[in-house]
Amino acid sequence: MTDVVAELAADTILEGDAKSDLPVKSPEQSTTKQFSVYEATSEELIERFMAPIKKEFLCPPPSRSGNQNDAAPPSLVLEKKSKRQLKRERREKATINLCPQVSRTEDVDSCQYKEKCRFNHDIEAFKAQKPEDIEGECPFVASGMKCAYGLSCRFFGNHRDVAGSSDGKESSEINFFNKETQRLLWKNKMTFVNADAKLKSLGLLGHAKKSNVEEEIDSEKTRNGVNGTEAVSSEPTSEMIEDVDIPGPLETEEVRPMKKAKPDDEEKLKSVEVGRDDDGMKVEEETEKNGHSEAKVEEENSIKIVETDNSLKLHPREKKIIDFRDKLYLAPLTTVGNLPFRRLCKVLGADVTCGEMAMCTNLLQGQASEWALLRRHSSEDLFGVQICGSFPDTISRTVELIDRECTVDFIDINMGCPIDMVVNKSAGSALLNKPSRMKNIVEVSSSIVETALTIKVRTAFFEGKNRIDSLIADIGNWGAAAVTIHGRSRQQRYSKSADWDYIYRCTKNAPTNLQVIGNGDVYSYLDWNKHKSDCPELSSCMIARGALIKPWIFTEIKEQRHWDITSGERLNIFKDFVRFGLQHWGSDTKGVETTRHFLLEWLSYTFRYIPVGLLDVIPQQINWRPPSYFGRDDLETLMMSESAGDWVRISELLLGKVPEGFTFAPKHKSNAYDRAENG
Repeated sequence: MTDVVAELAADTILEGDAKSDLPVKSPEQSTTKQFSVYEATSEELIERFMAPIKKEFLCPPPSRSGNQNDAAPPSLVLEKKSKRQLKRERREKATINLCPQVSRTEDVDSCQYKEKCRFNHDIEAFKAQKPEDIEGECPFVASGMKCAYGLSCRFFGNHRDVAGSSDGKESSEINFFNKETQRLLWKNKMTFVNADAKLKSLGLLGHAKKSNVEEEIDSEKTRNGVNGTEAVSSEPTSEMIEDVDIPGPLETEEVRPMKKAKPDDEEKLKSVEVGRDDDGMKVEEETEKNGHSEAKVEEENSIKIVETDNSLKLHPREKKIIDFRDKLYLAPLTTVGNLPFRRLCKVLGADVTCGEMAMCTNLLQGQASEWALLRRHSSEDLFGVQICGSFPDTISRTVELIDRECTVDFIDINMGCPIDMVVNKSAGSALLNKPSRMKNIVEVSSSIVETALTIKVRTAFFEGKNRIDSLIADIGNWGAAAVTIHGRSRQQRYSKSADWDYIYRCTKNAPTNLQVIGNGDVYSYLDWNKHKSDCPELSSCMIARGALIKPWIFTEIKEQRHWDITSGERLNIFKDFVRFGLQHWGSDTKGVETTRHFLLEWLSYTFRYIPVGLLDVIPQQINWRPPSYFGRDDLETLMMSESAGDWVRISELLLGKVPEGFTFAPKHKSNAYDRAENG
């Protein structure tokens, strides 16, 4: 609910809203006429941003003599734990978890680490404490793949029924994090030839202050010892600063060249053994050696960064072209926009998908959990990744690294994230206050890779100080293939409706070589049609919260209809998500609980959907808050509950009982209409 709605609600008495947290005024305290959702017309409800539910589906008004403290079941509050406590719990759990190799082979002698292995090798002890199997078929076996979890699989009981039928098929996911690349990033031995050459030619190599150059060089000498580097005077000049390489992951004597999996070679991807890192994500362990000859490696390692007057910018004919026109674009969504959710949206009609926002500094540090955000499924035929950083050197090196290591169609740079943690690091929407830095980031990044580069922005940082209209003519000249404009400022967040008139104005001022994508409050096919007809120059519309609340919005747009989806059809969509999640995170206990966690995060949005058949006026608007009501059947009523306890009940229908002591609270407080914290 918007701030305007909150102010209106604070001045009125809402009768019959058993789930409302707003205080109820007595007649003596209230100076305005009492408002009742049971007597109000649809127009009056819409004026107050309330959903016009048909009267027969409204819950009976509460008794005035009843206890006002009687409310919905309390949410399951997540207990905050320290990092040390979480690490200790992971170690304790690891001692009772069965070794993955033993689980696959059912042979205690198959583990190469023997007694040094940190996992349990006692099969009988593991079986004694293993939770009972979940009803249904193993998602890997059902898809014709070999289950890599063996005894640990929560569907192990039906493995033998289809034994031998799962040979030959491999995982349909790509962009696995290369272990050798991770090692080089950990040891700070990765080179970025193209990025550093371009940065050096523009004088942007490193964002350290000039006064700190000597200190950084001396510290590098201390770490590496005397290596023949020439002495630097105590007061470096600007010319000397340009010639000095700022210490960092720039160049080294021992470098392994990186390979990118080409689209033509995807069927020849190296076979991998599926393991698990501490974050519950699948990681790869190479089982084939690099086929490059030593001579070629030495030749590639001998490449030096040289200063040149020639631009590294690719010829337009060499640049990959991506067309967003009239394509349904699923926005990169924090937490919920994971690979299983994107697979689900592809099934429901999405054309373009983009991974969750990944921080450049974490990628350059080799964090496996951050690189997992770049994973791609084979069904994502038009796929991009989104990154976020503060400075041209950090972002351009990340762009070069992704271009060489991953198979993506475009790389999106987030310059609109409103989250405080990101903005305080001068990233996200903080860049809107630094147009010269925006220019340097886009120019350098777009000039060093063939992959199309896009950016995502908001109208401005401060409310009432829009500035994208003054930059839109230059963004295309900087090298961006497309720009997505979210019709809100950073200060505004989600407190008001998106300003589409401003998006239209920016679109009409954009150069012909720059595609403009609008973003904000697209929640029905009518919204899509309106934006496309009001501004034909608009390439497409990005769909974010609308897809979180009802992912079948893509089907509605393509079929040009309002889908009065039943509770059974919605449950089948949840089942598909669970199946995709188990294939991605694993079918053992850890994978099941990871899938449950992300299902619950998603359910914290889907409860806001109001079925078409219950509304007096359609379509539903994204900022409508419904009064207390019930559905056409028990399952539909359960799905519209804002209680985390009811979301857990839905997860138990699909993934079995929750473990003892299970707790959950939504990460973004998405069940609060008056407070939107999802960036």
